[in-house]
Amino acid sequence: MGRPPIYLDYAATAPVRPEALAAMLPYFREHFGNPSSIYGLGRAARHALDDARDRCASWLGCRAADLIFTSGGTESDNLAILGVAFAARATGNHIITTAVEHHAVLHACDYLEKFGFEVTYLSVDSYGRVAPEAVAEALTERTILVSVMLANNEVGTIQPIPEIAAVLQRAPRRVWFHTDAVQAPGDLDLNVDALGIDLLSLSGHKFGGPKGIGLLYVRRGTPLQPQQFGGSQERNRRAGTENVPAIVGMATAFDLAMRERETTRTRLTRLRDQLIRGVLARIPEARLNGHPTERLANNASFSFSGVDGESLLMALDLAGIAASSGSACTSASLEPSHVLTAMGLPAEIARGSLRLTLGPTTTEDEIETVLTVLPDVVARLRASLVEA
Repeated sequence: MGRPPIYLDYAATAPVRPEALAAMLPYFREHFGNPSSIYGLGRAARHALDDARDRCASWLGCRAADLIFTSGGTESDNLAILGVAFAARATGNHIITTAVEHHAVLHACDYLEKFGFEVTYLSVDSYGRVAPEAVAEALTERTILVSVMLANNEVGTIQPIPEIAAVLQRAPRRVWFHTDAVQAPGDLDLNVDALGIDLLSLSGHKFGGPKGIGLLYVRRGTPLQPQQFGGSQERNRRAGTENVPAIVGMATAFDLAMRERETTRTRLTRLRDQLIRGVLARIPEARLNGHPTERLANNASFSFSGVDGESLLMALDLAGIAASSGSACTSASLEPSHVLTAMGLPAEIARGSLRLTLGPTTTEDEIETVLTVLPDVVARLRASLVEA
């Protein structure tokens, strides 16, 4: 038996925490009732739903009534952007976002342009950060919504969200502010008042909850048009019977991730920095992507000249290391990552990117193994490219 795989793709998904799984199981069979039903089984499910909502709200510093449970980060982003845009279109049709957002945001904005909305896609600097001044300059009398992610899923760069919120608070008219915070739980403070945001998206499977569940925080008074229709669930904002087991699992994982935040951040920062130092020292022409300090504790993103990202991932997989690329080539596209190109990387370098994201199971020995394997893999791929 060889060693178990080294998993370094926590930004993509995380295993369900044992505590979350244990909390979920009773709601598949013993307490399977519909939370909208008034008899005992339904009331038990409703109690679990309310408790989960309270626990999530406590970490966000908001009212439980401000939370909408969704099917994940994509739906949360879509509901925030489409919901506000269509609800507020009588007062304005201009939206501001950045060129490095997740496609759940970018494609929602693309969709809105078909309905006459105008979208400004702000540029970022070489670290992937947007300047608050750029947001201020982009505001018009028709701006209704700004959407800037809290931390980038590819390169880990943390955006200056409170500073952008301050810009919007000084604006002559009301502009609502959404942030995609999917990568942030267990690392960053998510108090919505400290961030200064009106809407915030989360996805359960990024921090040890199950897949297929997420939430959207909506500040009281924010206009929001529902995007699916049926029953009156989630205060008439998102129809459909609530997924009680998944909601319970997500709330349990969220509670644990936030309680352990300081310890986790300290440990992962140390391992991340060990990884970054090792890669930059051992691999010629290696480039760190993203901000050197204002970045997620678990994210190390690199670009290697003369290397194809897909080939790199396949070679690492054969060596027992699971990672991902900033390039979209693994989804059958030859186009490089929109995030890396927005940061100014030439396409040929952006195609040779590698994202290593750490998590609860990552050890120092695993980091050292990667630092032993990766330089040889990059050297071999570069040599084969030259020979070709």
